Amino acid sequence: MSTLDTGRRIAVVGGGAWGTALANAAAAAGHDVTLWLRDRQAAARLEETRENARYLPGVPLHRRIAATAEAQALGPAGTVLMVVPAQTLRGVLADLAPALAPGAAIVVCAKGIERGSDAFMSEVAAERLGAAAPVAVLSGPSFAADVARNLPTAVTLAAADAGLAARLAATLSGPALRVYHTDDVRGVEIGGAGKNVLAIASGIVAGRGLGESARAALIARAFAELMRFARAYGGRPETLMGLSGLGDLVLTASSPQSRNFAFGARLGAGATPDEASGGKLAEGAFTAAALVDLARAKAVEMPVAEAVAAIVSGGASVDAVIAALLARPLRGEAE
Repeated sequence: MSTLDTGRRIAVVGGGAWGTALANAAAAAGHDVTLWLRDRQAAARLEETRENARYLPGVPLHRRIAATAEAQALGPAGTVLMVVPAQTLRGVLADLAPALAPGAAIVVCAKGIERGSDAFMSEVAAERLGAAAPVAVLSGPSFAADVARNLPTAVTLAAADAGLAARLAATLSGPALRVYHTDDVRGVEIGGAGKNVLAIASGIVAGRGLGESARAALIARAFAELMRFARAYGGRPETLMGLSGLGDLVLTASSPQSRNFAFGARLGAGATPDEASGGKLAEGAFTAAALVDLARAKAVEMPVAEAVAAIVSGGASVDAVIAALLARPLRGEAE
């Protein structure tokens, strides 16, 4: 069991909407927070104006947050939240690892699977930092704007060391952010990564005007896929039924505020994948192919995820994919 002091200064790596929101939440919980941005000008501007006008306009930066681009400023932190896109996590960790305190707890907040390696985020972190590094993952139904404004939100934190998970959850919980904990790292990661892909499918149904009945059916069948995948990779069913699985899928697959849902809706309305992105990151678009690769490796049927991967890659049209899904053989619902 780890005896790491997680209560020291908290660092947040990544100055986007989610990173800024988590920094605000950690500060509201009573911690001094270092918010690290790669762009020096952006860091200086944020420190001066106390508002992340690009990502969270109108939300003031908490007074206990210091924005910086200096890597050495991360040194005093006992807990480091990595709030960068999934596909950049490996490179950012490689750059910043020398500046981190020995034994600092790393909380990965990206929801995805690495392209090329098909590695989960905890695996990427362990490869970059060493297997003994205390690594946790944070996931759950949460929009950055809600968390930044201290609206009630609940998420799940997972670490293989159950004691560390409990201490980190207590450290990050605050007046409005409630952090539950578990030792089921894989289950939490699968829920966070998979729901992004499936939310794109939900958006496609909405954008194509197929109706709410079709969308409800798709979400239910997509969740069944996620459960099958999780069982194959060691995730626990109760984890997938919780905040980081079903809770996150319900939120992300139901609201235009979700980048993945909005991306899918534009695809459904006829946009190409490049047009649908609108210059904004939709993690599910990058994760889809990796999720399908991993599913096939374990002979897990995921027709909805495969459909998303085909559309995102340009390998199939929306109408062709819909026709193929509707033509699938009928079977028992539990199969």
